[in-house]
Amino acid sequence: MTPRAIVKMALMRGLDVIAVCDHNSVRNVWATIKAAKTTTLKVIPGVEITSAEEVHVVGLFPDVAAAIAAQEEIYSRLPGKNDEEVFGYQVVVDEEDFVEDLDQHLLIGATTLSTERVVALIHSLEGLAIASHVDRKGFGIFSQLGFIPPGLGLDALEASRHIDAETLKRMWPEAADYPLITASDAHYLGDIGSAWTVARMHAPCLSELLMALRGEEGRRITQLCRVAADR
Repeated sequence: MTPRAIVKMALMRGLDVIAVCDHNSVRNVWATIKAAKTTTLKVIPGVEITSAEEVHVVGLFPDVAAAIAAQEEIYSRLPGKNDEEVFGYQVVVDEEDFVEDLDQHLLIGATTLSTERVVALIHSLEGLAIASHVDRKGFGIFSQLGFIPPGLGLDALEASRHIDAETLKRMWPEAADYPLITASDAHYLGDIGSAWTVARMHAPCLSELLMALRGEEGRRITQLCRVAADR
């Protein structure tokens, strides 16, 4: 899952826009953006934050500076140090896929930020807050909290590639109150493009995505797509 390999696979799968959302870190986002610079692929800076309740929330940001500001707060609220013998190396690479550093934070862990604080942090940096893979038995908002807290202010919910929108709404009726997207949640190259969201937008950027989620001025989410899980 190096920047050049991610960009190449995303283009092979016909994707126009991707977001890089590592667990609790944005340190490989800029390298992926630079790796895609001479291609048609748009890369949105992002991060998947683990709240104190172990809810995964994706933050998508308007630029790298906002993503870095989010990371600074995340790191200050992320206890523990990575055990490389248990969890492996957490490499930080450049756009040519060369290793520059090893991140020593316990990125697999949970922050001390409540889910409400996570969403507030993302919004304070003009980002979009999306509850990740809400249908999962672990780290989804329904499995961890049992409901969506009133006034949480999520911009969308993400359905995993293992469920369709109608089934999601039938299992958790609250989901019908939010815009829905789907994504691959790829941890391996082969998973890239296993699920994707089709949106009608004027440009591949965060502001247009927000308008599509809200159904404003002709922008809209048109389809949630997925392929067989064994692809």
